[in-house]
Amino acid sequence: MKNSFLRSIGGCFLTGAVFFSLLGTGEFPAFGANQRNEPKRPEIASQGAILMDGDTGEVLFGKNEKEKYYPASITKVMTALLVLENTRLTDSVTFKASSYTNMESGAVKLGVAEGDALTVEDALYGLMLRSANDVANGLAEHVGGSVSGFSKMMNQRAKGLGAQNTNFSNPSGLNGTDHYTTAYDMALITREAFKNEAFQKIASTTVYTFPALKNREAQTIYMGHKMLYPSDNRYYPGVLGGKTGYTSKAGNTLVTAAKRNGTTLIAVILKSSQTHYKDTKALLDYGFALKGDLAGEAARTAGEKGTAAETKISAAGPSASREAPGLTPLETAAETLAGPSVQLQTGWIPEKDRWFYVKEDKSRARSEILLLPTGSYWFDDDAYMAVGWRRDKEGSWYCMRDSGEMRKASWFFYKDKWYYLGADGKMLTNTKTPDGYYVDGSGVWVN
Repeated sequence: MKNSFLRSIGGCFLTGAVFFSLLGTGEFPAFGANQRNEPKRPEIASQGAILMDGDTGEVLFGKNEKEKYYPASITKVMTALLVLENTRLTDSVTFKASSYTNMESGAVKLGVAEGDALTVEDALYGLMLRSANDVANGLAEHVGGSVSGFSKMMNQRAKGLGAQNTNFSNPSGLNGTDHYTTAYDMALITREAFKNEAFQKIASTTVYTFPALKNREAQTIYMGHKMLYPSDNRYYPGVLGGKTGYTSKAGNTLVTAAKRNGTTLIAVILKSSQTHYKDTKALLDYGFALKGDLAGEAARTAGEKGTAAETKISAAGPSASREAPGLTPLETAAETLAGPSVQLQTGWIPEKDRWFYVKEDKSRARSEILLLPTGSYWFDDDAYMAVGWRRDKEGSWYCMRDSGEMRKASWFFYKDKWYYLGADGKMLTNTKTPDGYYVDGSGVWVN
């Protein structure tokens, strides 16, 4: 084995010789064991916060987690869950004037009018992405007969989940003295919501075409949760979705679900003053470290370690006449470490300045796109994780970040030109983007 091979365990780099010498002395445990001290507890500026294990319900961190606060629009998590449990996505919702009248000034609306009809599915996207309060009321009236009737259903469902210190007086989260919750209760509700596949799909969608109404043309709406956008500096790999909220009395509120290598976490922030994303990141970092998610750390820090291959690969772009060539395979960690006394680890494996991924069947991902909890990744014919541009057999282009994660539903500025990568990662050509801009046959934005 070459001594140049580096293995990252718990933040320490060991040469192959030292690695095996530790194995021989019994001072180094089997792959996957947690070698780190318990991570430092995060400092959270928000008044209320909790981090919950999404699988077991265990509370991993709490700050005033059972104090009552105004929830603002994270209320809509409960609304969406209850609607999904009592309707079909194809059902039609007809809106009344009461859906959009008598709202406080500044309340977000999508402009429904009396007699407008939407499918439950379209309405739920409007609820969760645009946080539309008129849509919330319309859904409540459809399911509960009235806002007050639906609120009673919300409270009954919440108490059934163990949320004993919550009272909802409306489906939207607009201010009300008798509308309150706790971080602990919202974590229970969010945990239950993310068990619902339809909810998870909606809560993880960043862009959606909302249909035309009587008084409005079809419009593109976007998710408010910034940790879902790879192009945003608040992006967090592994986030499944969530919901934002804000009113003057509630401050910033935020619920987030994230998953890495089998570990699911639920983070809730209440009564924040613009620290809700920073605090959520701190909670998730702490939770994944606490759970000893070494494989997740490897994927997350791949970009920080850097890849020498990047400059060779990313030179090929949409204007290139052929696919970027693969690189010569190196001696792999899988071949080096496999032996009668060593069980090969699954997940991300580093080799020098490159990465590959060992699947559950012990084979390496190769010539494929693999959907992992932290995103989608392209693996070349030589089994190494790709960065930069790649083109599939049908001629569609994809672009991977330095960390290897595929860019999706986002603009990308490359060699003085703008390109748009669709929701499935494919570069759009000869069409309009979801936000209304035209890209030509080369994928370049035409302004």
